[in-house]
Amino acid sequence: MKDLGIEEAKRFGIALIDKGRVTYVEEKPKEPKSNFAVTGIYFYDMNLWNIIRTLEPSDRGELEITDVNNAYLDNGTLSHRIIEEFWTDAGTPNSLYRASKYMNNKIKS
Repeated sequence: MKDLGIEEAKRFGIALIDKGRVTYVEEKPKEPKSNFAVTGIYFYDMNLWNIIRTLEPSDRGELEITDVNNAYLDNGTLSHRIIEEFWTDAGTPNSLYRASKYMNNKIKS
């Protein structure tokens, strides 16, 4: 998870964290309840396949990864890490540019 500004947080799944534990995950909320973005770096066990079989498509007609994360939350096995270092997605021209610029500087140094 990455700590973002609220406006930028609207583009991502958002996690609520209370006393060091994730208590809620919401996909692209119009009014984020926190600024912790779910970054999309996931590691799942074999139970993932059982969870996927129970999912229904969202209003967008898609199976949502947030529903998978909430299933792990509901069964008490969801864990998380806060990313303190650089992170960006590549979902907008600006964030793709930021990622390219960061990697270009890393390669040069």
